[in-house]
Amino acid sequence: MKLPKYQLSSSDKLLTFEFISEGNKGMIHKIVKYQATHYKNIYNLAFGDKDYSTGDIDDTSISNNGDSEKVLATVGSTLYAFTDKYPDFWIYATGSTVARTRLYRMGITKFYSEIAIDFEILGERNDDWEPFQKNSSYGGFLIKRKKN
Repeated sequence: MKLPKYQLSSSDKLLTFEFISEGNKGMIHKIVKYQATHYKNIYNLAFGDKDYSTGDIDDTSISNNGDSEKVLATVGSTLYAFTDKYPDFWIYATGSTVARTRLYRMGITKFYSEIAIDFEILGERNDDWEPFQKNSSYGGFLIKRKKN
């Protein structure tokens, strides 16, 4: 996506990324983590504000910092870094609430033509997976880097 993005820092294994959102509520530290699931080659994408007391992700906070498109573009850029290193892994993503999952779907829809060049995207509906369709509601998403 040809959108502005925040500068990222990451772990050596590219499983954890951090960046700072700068907006109308100030500077808010964000974390993106790729976590192994009990399914082979599927990693969960966890994302949210940094909880300063634990150092972990708070995926329930609502920061409303006025930079949601830049934040989502930055999270999207971690998909490229992660799948450059781990091209055979699928990434599972869902919001911590229905509204957040809808926000992710809207972001995928808005930039689908660009995303679909590099990634295969599946949507979860009724406990089944289907190729992502723009006007459909989903409970989650599976994303995998296409082989070039």
